[in-house]
Amino acid sequence: MRLNKIPTTIVTGFLGSGKTTLLSNVLKQAAGKRIAVIVNEFGELDIDADLLRSCPLPCDETGDANSASQGQTQNGIYELANGCICCTVEEEFLPVMQQLVARRDEIDHILIETSGLALPKPLVQAFNWPGIKEHCTVDAVITVIDGPAVAAGRFAHDAERVQAQRQADESLDHDPSLQELLDDQLSAADLVVVSKNDLLDDAERERVQRVIEAKVPSAVKTVYTCNGEAQLDRLMGLDAAAEERIGEVHNHHDAHHEHGAHHDHAHDHFDSFVITLGVVDGDKLQRALKDLLGDFNIFRAKGFAALPGKPMRQVLQAVGKRLDVYFDRPWGAQEPRATQLVFIGKGIEESVIKTALETALVDAA
Repeated sequence: MRLNKIPTTIVTGFLGSGKTTLLSNVLKQAAGKRIAVIVNEFGELDIDADLLRSCPLPCDETGDANSASQGQTQNGIYELANGCICCTVEEEFLPVMQQLVARRDEIDHILIETSGLALPKPLVQAFNWPGIKEHCTVDAVITVIDGPAVAAGRFAHDAERVQAQRQADESLDHDPSLQELLDDQLSAADLVVVSKNDLLDDAERERVQRVIEAKVPSAVKTVYTCNGEAQLDRLMGLDAAAEERIGEVHNHHDAHHEHGAHHDHAHDHFDSFVITLGVVDGDKLQRALKDLLGDFNIFRAKGFAALPGKPMRQVLQAVGKRLDVYFDRPWGAQEPRATQLVFIGKGIEESVIKTALETALVDAA
C-alpha cells in the first residue's frame, strides 16, 4: 500500500455481472477493517446499497445522512443514484471523496461499485486531483464479466436490456457500443473476475479466456468465481496504484470525445418504481415475477421478501428472464418485515406490476 494513502478498489462491470455479490462477499471477509463503500445504481430504492449494508461494516455512521445530496447513509455507505458515476465525477463523486478524505484516519479501505454503464478511466483519473491524490490510491480496478454471456458472445446476460439502460440515463456523455464499453472496462482492469464459473464448461471457459487475453495485458490476472466467492487477498492489497498509469490507457471513450460525439438522450425514457408488500408466499412471488419478466420489458427487478415463519430475509434479483433467489441475513429485532422490490424497465406500469405481485400475499383472498 502507498504510504499513508487509503487504498481504493473500483469494481466495474455490466448490469447483472455480479458486482454486488462480489462486494458483499468481500465485506463479509473483511472483519476488523473499517471500510467505506460508494455505490452507483439506478432506482429510487437502492437495493444494492441495502444489500451491502446488510454486511457487518465496522465503519461508524458517516455523519448526517440528510446533509449530503449524494445519499450518504449508515455504516459507511454512500449512494450515488443520479446517473452514471463516470459522467458525474466532478458533481457527484468528488464531494463524497472529499468527505472520506476528511475522515481518513477512521477508514482502512474504500470500495466503489460503479453502475453497469460506467467507464473506470474517469474515476481513476480523479485520484490524481489535488486533495485526493495526497490521501488516496487506487489499489485495483476490478472488472467483473458474466462468464456464460461472454462465452456466448453476448457480453452481458441480456445485452438488449443493458443497451436500453444505457440509453435511459440522461447523464451519460459517452455513447459506445456494448462491445466498446466492455473493451473500455477491460482496458483499465488490474484484475478480471469471471462470474458464474459453475455455469461454464471447459470449452466455454477457454473462449472467455481468449476474449480476456485479447483485451488486457498478460500481467493482468483472471479469477473465476461462483456466487462472488474469492479469497480476500486475491481482490484487495494489489497495490496497483492505477492512477499512476491511467494516462497510458487508451479507450473508445477517448475517441468519442475527440470527435465530439454526444448522444442526445432527451427522447429516451425509462420507468423505475418500488413495490412494497407485506409477508408473501415465496413460491407464488417467484412465479408471479417470472411471469412478469416474460410478459413485460423489465430491465431489472431486485429486492427483498418477507416469508411467513422464516427468520431470514430473502433476496430476489432478476436480470432479463433470469431470477436468482437466496437468503442473506436474519431480520432485525426492530425491523419491520416487509417485501420491497425495485423495478426498472420501459413501458411498465406500477399498478399492473403491483396487482400481479399482490397474488403472492399470504393474506390475499
